Amino acid sequence: MTVANPLEQLTESALREQRTSVKWHAFPPDVLPLWVAEQDSVLAEPVVRSVVEAMQRGDTGYVASGQGYAEALASFAVDRWGWSPDIEHTAIVPDVMIGVTEMLRLVTEPGDNVVVNCPVYPPFYSFVRSMDRTIVESALTAEHRLDLEDLDRAFGEATAGGKRAAYLLCSPHNPTGTLHTAAELEAVAELAARHGVRVVADEIHAPLVYPGKTFVPFLSVPGGERGMSLMSASKGWNLAGLKSALALAGPEAAADLARLPEEVGHGASHVAVTAHVAAYRDGGMWLDALLDGLDANRHLMANLVAQHLPGVGYRVPEATYLAWLDCRSLGIADPPAEPGLVTLSVGPANFFAQEAKVGLSAGTAFGTGGSGHVRLNMATSQAILTEALERMGRATPPAFS
Repeated sequence: MTVANPLEQLTESALREQRTSVKWHAFPPDVLPLWVAEQDSVLAEPVVRSVVEAMQRGDTGYVASGQGYAEALASFAVDRWGWSPDIEHTAIVPDVMIGVTEMLRLVTEPGDNVVVNCPVYPPFYSFVRSMDRTIVESALTAEHRLDLEDLDRAFGEATAGGKRAAYLLCSPHNPTGTLHTAAELEAVAELAARHGVRVVADEIHAPLVYPGKTFVPFLSVPGGERGMSLMSASKGWNLAGLKSALALAGPEAAADLARLPEEVGHGASHVAVTAHVAAYRDGGMWLDALLDGLDANRHLMANLVAQHLPGVGYRVPEATYLAWLDCRSLGIADPPAEPGLVTLSVGPANFFAQEAKVGLSAGTAFGTGGSGHVRLNMATSQAILTEALERMGRATPPAFS
């Protein structure tokens, strides 16, 4: 049995008629929305069936323990990554970012520092600030890879004066699509151990890795025993509206995870857990079809940028369905902005929304290194992707094009 490309099943008009979530309603109807991380895909049939059957049974009560979720994720991890997580060292949480904050509460105190690799997912800034922790930035290299020398510097700064500190690792990385290697993650673990920094890894995009590459879970590398991870089927199977995630701990962090307040798990949805379990257990063929479609899209994106936006920088991502576009050559200034503040009306993002009628995420929200950039969501049909890049090309200043 084959599964058709989930991204090629819905037209733009169908998406506008059928989708009521934020992606298709944040902009006016003449704007193509390629911003927030929602897929323009049909859902995996096993996921749909699991939810429909739960509704038909009236199985809509409170969430049970996370054991079923953990077992399904563990089976997927063995099959896809050759890694067997300890399901006894897991806990269900409402979603990845709530899980991140709860893990940070376990290993830091108010006033402590949290290191991030900028540019990075905007909620890293806003959630950490809301916890009364301070962000310490460590920039990626020009090639969008971890800068281990600068990370060493940031860890030292974060722990100066005897402070406790954590490192919030985005793996695979959002917005650049970089897939961290085993060697890089081992070096991270060594640096973290040397400085006494606790690693909390957001690994929500782990299922979205392209052919020829393999995701490496942080907890699987030597030195990852003191780490914590957050995983979810949310991004891989387009289940953002069905909130649920799993917190995992390395063996030396199990005692920390055991201190997680029991009520944290109450925020997860039982129906969402049902859907996520179905995705991990039975959604592999659908995921493979999605990855085939996304693989074609990331290379189509390279051709479209070269043809219509030749001065814009684009590195073909190794993972995720996100394109990080360097638009600084356009000469469109980004006003100063607070990292983490998601805005659609500044700099190049505003220019493309107004002049090209294409909605993108403004790079300023992603912290240092984001100015002059935009993030584009490639999880759509090739027709929509092509139309968007053609519009962007027509809108660029004559001197640029």
